Amino acid sequence: MAAAGHPSGLSRERQLELYYWMRLTRTLEERLVALYRQTKVVGGLFRSLGQEADAVGSAFALERRDILSPLIRNLGSMLVKGATPVEILKQYMAKADSPTRGRELNIHFGDTERGFIGQISPLGDMVPVMAGVTLSFRMRGEDRVGLVYVGDGATSTGAFHEGINFAAVQRCPLVVVVENNGYAYSTPTSKQTLAKQFIDKAIGYGIPGERADGNDVIASYEVTRRAVDRARAGGGVSLVELVTYRRKGHAEHDNQSYVPDGEIERWEKDNDPITRYIDRLQGELKFKVADVEQVDARVRAEVDAATDEAERSGPPEALDALVGIYADPPREQPLWYRQDVASAVDAHERPEGWGTWQEGGRK
Repeated sequence: MAAAGHPSGLSRERQLELYYWMRLTRTLEERLVALYRQTKVVGGLFRSLGQEADAVGSAFALERRDILSPLIRNLGSMLVKGATPVEILKQYMAKADSPTRGRELNIHFGDTERGFIGQISPLGDMVPVMAGVTLSFRMRGEDRVGLVYVGDGATSTGAFHEGINFAAVQRCPLVVVVENNGYAYSTPTSKQTLAKQFIDKAIGYGIPGERADGNDVIASYEVTRRAVDRARAGGGVSLVELVTYRRKGHAEHDNQSYVPDGEIERWEKDNDPITRYIDRLQGELKFKVADVEQVDARVRAEVDAATDEAERSGPPEALDALVGIYADPPREQPLWYRQDVASAVDAHERPEGWGTWQEGGRK
């Protein structure tokens, strides 16, 4: 049983750390908005405004050796698992030294050493992927757990059904987190499923389901921790529903014209996850205003430093697109790229090495 003032056994240091991760998530995304409006962000910008608590709280329940699969609005979970602000900024800005060297954008990258794998855009498809990942944990006897996020809309896909059903039958150590944020892009939840709550779907798979307030970071942590502990103890798959709200559109270009008047404002006023947690820190948990302000100052300094570093990085070279395509690339400047090769017709005029590349591949 948790000690008074220490939810689920979290120390005071860990309680304040939850605030740090949520504040870092929001401040980093606010900086990305500024860069986006300066046309320094390449491609779309996807916000998690209003959903910081569910991503941070759920990821906080994992151990270092565990693996999670994020969605586009789970930046907070990646930060908790070790992704850095400068990596995120460089990735969104398509810099040469970004995690994917400018090939992919936003948070489409992974690092299994730190415990997160790159997402793919078709929603729901990461459930069968993570079923396979966690099946490997069970087959190798590893004390590890996987967590995969899906949105409310993804629960209506075939990949979600097949993946969670397979994982349930195989008793994989997997936690499936449904982020019920009210909309599947522009489709309200009521128009894409008749289920009153998503944990009802757990019954059909024969697995436990538990629902919690996704705008309460402690509640998100506690419900996920129970599912993680259950998986680690051999209890198999759990379905966790975190009820939250997406206060921005699908991406920064989405004007949210489909949202009823006043709905966003009500969620901001009454249920902002960061404001709620600050009130709890300074009330029930007895932290001082200075404690919160110190975290805010630390986050600002870190994001400023990361922005400066990201802006100093240059764009990728065109030929860098070849790196990593082959297991053993022939050379940095391949012969077939040169103009003299393109114009050489007679085999005797071709540069030395041409035949090796053409006929022998990577020899």
